[in-house]
Parts: sequence; C-alpha cells; structure tokens
Amino acid sequence: MSAPPGGSGYPPVASSTGVRPTPTPAGLPRGVHAGYALGSLATGAFGTVPGLLLLPYLTDTLGVAAGVAALLVLLPKAWDVLVNPVAGRISDRTRSRWGARRPYLLIGGLALAVLFGAIFAAPFGAGPAAGAYVAVAFLATATAFAFFQVPYVAMPAELTSDYAERTRLMTWRIAVLALAILVSGAVAPLVRDAAGGGVPGHRWMGLFVAALIALGAVGAFLGTRSAPQGVVGESEPSLRAQLAVAGRNRPFRVLLLCFVVQSAGVATILAGVQYFADQILRDSATGPTVLFVCFVGPALVVMPLWSRVGARLGKLAGLVTASLILATGGLALVAAPVLPTAVIYLLVAVIGVGYAGQQVFALAMLPDCIAYDTARTGRRQAGVFTGVWTAGETFGLALGPGIYGLVLALTGYVSSTTGTAAAQSDSARLGVLLGFTVLPALLIALPTLLLRPYDLTPTRLATLPTAPASLADHRVVAGTEAAEQHGKGAITP
Repeated sequence: MSAPPGGSGYPPVASSTGVRPTPTPAGLPRGVHAGYALGSLATGAFGTVPGLLLLPYLTDTLGVAAGVAALLVLLPKAWDVLVNPVAGRISDRTRSRWGARRPYLLIGGLALAVLFGAIFAAPFGAGPAAGAYVAVAFLATATAFAFFQVPYVAMPAELTSDYAERTRLMTWRIAVLALAILVSGAVAPLVRDAAGGGVPGHRWMGLFVAALIALGAVGAFLGTRSAPQGVVGESEPSLRAQLAVAGRNRPFRVLLLCFVVQSAGVATILAGVQYFADQILRDSATGPTVLFVCFVGPALVVMPLWSRVGARLGKLAGLVTASLILATGGLALVAAPVLPTAVIYLLVAVIGVGYAGQQVFALAMLPDCIAYDTARTGRRQAGVFTGVWTAGETFGLALGPGIYGLVLALTGYVSSTTGTAAAQSDSARLGVLLGFTVLPALLIALPTLLLRPYDLTPTRLATLPTAPASLADHRVVAGTEAAEQHGKGAITP
C-alpha cells in the first residue's frame, strides 16, 4: 500500500517495511472528504427506500396484512444486530493491500446493489409466497449492507485524530447523505409511478436504486484510495470480549442508546410518508416527492450552520438542540388535517432542519467515543464500536417501520393488491397521522435525557492519559507492516 505524496501533513512512522503515514490533526484533503462522502449514496439509499416504500409495497401491492408486513420489514434488518458486530470484527482482522476497510466498500457495496434490485423482482406475483420472498431477499440484502456499512463507518476514526476534523468529515458525509435521501426518496416513487406502478413499477424502481447504491460504493472505494488508512490493531480474542469492551465505554453506551431510539423515530416518519400523502394530504401522486423535497432541501442548506453551532456550543448541545427542533416540528404536524398544505410542508422542512443536525452531531460524537476508548485501553478497535453502532442503528431503522405497521394494524388499516391504497376508516386514518407525528416526536425527544452522563468534551479528550504500553497492540493488519507509534489521541469507524 503506497504512502501519500509528500507534504500531505501526515508524519512518517517507522515500520518494518519503511514509512507508514499516520493521521494527525492536520486537515484531510478535500478529495478525501468528497470521496469518503460518496459512500453515503449507498447508505442513504438503502436506509431510505426500504423504510419509505417497502411497507406500502407489501400492504398495497402484494396484499400482505399490515401486521404481517410489519414483521417482514422488521425481522430481516433486526438480523443485523447480530451480523454487524461480526462484520466489524472481520474488517478489523482483514489484511489487504487496500487496507482493512476499503475492500468491503467495493465487494459489499456491489453485492448490496444486486440484492437490493432482487427485493422488488416479485417472481411470485402477489400473496403469501411473494411476502416470504421479500423477507428472504431483504435478509440477504441486510447482510450485504452490514459488510459495507460497518467498515465505511469505521473509517473516519482512522482517517484523522483531530476532534474538529471529524466534525468536518461528518458534515461532508451528511451533506451527501441528505442528497442521497432526496434523490432516492423523492425520485424512487416517481420512477415507480412512471413505470406504471404496481409490480412493474417497483421492479424499475429497484433497478434505479441499485444503480445509485453501486455508484456510491465504487465512488467511495476510488475516492479514498489516496487517504491515510491509519492503523488497525488486533481485536479482542472473541466477539463476546469485544462487546464487553464496548459496554464498558460509558459515553459510547449512552450515545448509542439515544441514537437507536431516535433512529426508530426517524424511521417511523419515513415509513409513514406514503401513507400520510395518501390519507392525510390526499395526494398519492406528488405528495411523497414534495414531502421529501421539503424534508431534505432545508437540510442541505443548514448543514454548514449546524457545523458552526457545534463549534460554538459543542456537539452534545448541538445534538440536543437539533433533536428538540425535530420533535417540535413533528408534534406541530399533528394538526395537519386542519392546516393549509403550505403550512404542512413548512413544518416538514422544520423537521428536516432538526434531522440534519441530529445526524451530524451523533455521527461526529461516535469517533470521539472511539478515541476515548483507544486512550483508555491502548487498543484500536474502531470496527468493534462501529459494528455495535451500526447494528443498533439498523435495528432502530428496522423498528420504525415495524412500529408504524403495528399502529396501522391496531387501527384497522385495510391492505390491497391493486397497487393503490384502499379506502380507509377514520380510525385507520388517525393511526396514519399519529404514527407520522406524535409517536416519532416522542421517540426523538425523550432519549436526549439519556445523554446526561456524556462528558467527552475537547478538553477532556485532550487530557486523557495514555494507556500503558503493555496494553497497546502494535500489530498492523495492512500489508506486512508490523509496528506503529502508540501515543495519546492517535486513533485508528
């Protein structure tokens, strides 16, 4: 693996084969920011489209009952709770001329694209067999996603050891993530409808999103080829031991719990978009697309502002503020049946502003938790923490549609095989509304109370003691290099 050109800001570290670059507080090149961020095309598309369209696809095209559809959406992604930590452990131990993480960006990303298209292939038409096929295809896709996402999320802690630089890197990533949500979430329904809706329309939509995922995966792989790979230490000897390490990291533990519950809230909003457009806005043709434009458009504009808020107030205060803005918009939206359409879209834009900040700060705080653990233990196990993190996030994103489907089932939602929503009772329409507004607002606001023990400020991170040398793991898993410099704050998500 070749070193970056001279003058890159990464000082040399002696190794058995020569010189190895190690991340320092120096800023990363803009090309690395942009290249890394491209991977969010894949994570954004997969995180958005199933949550947005899979539940309506099952209930309104394949004729699956709402309660059963909720389980079919929840269980395959809940599988990632088990497979994500395994993916992190495997990437920690990978030896490759491309580094420990980058091979999975390409292989896992392309597998994800192919399998995503297969979800909507509908080889069995409608009915129970079609629902079972979707569940199996979704399970395989979720597994491929784990092997892309975990190494991808693990990379920032190895690209830089600087507290502020991580925020800048996450700002780029979330900006592209917002763009991916806009393109996949707003355009996917248009592709489906332009292709005639129903089963044929969903097939073309699946191919469109698969191409977007492949573009993001290949872009991230190529865009990070000149980036410093850092060093990846040997993991704990067992997965159980690794999970125990993550559990002993209190800042990580409270941040993860908050983010998982909030992810469920965000996913509940995504799951309800099509239903809200159908039953509340009474606009199934353009409603979902306009909702997504209002949700993501402001997020793109305010992203730099959230970065400034973080610099002034700190990441923790920024996360709480953004979460409360998001929740307030959701609570106000419960009045949608009596509000003008323009006001509804304005409130959705407020939700988008809060969502942008909530994502930026949570993802910028994760590498700080990894830095804290590295300084505390001397082991560099970014893959372990990001494996647990993405498992929790994926579970939250799966739980949201499951919760929403359960609300629909309890309030009497009627399924259809026509590709168009059936007429619904007043109680079912109330379930559609509450599941899209009050429920996610509570899931996003209340978990901020869990963050009270979080205390990883820049000052504390800068004054953390260096772990004893006897605890440090000096093995490097890229190429044949066998030594690294062990020091405070040097990190290798």
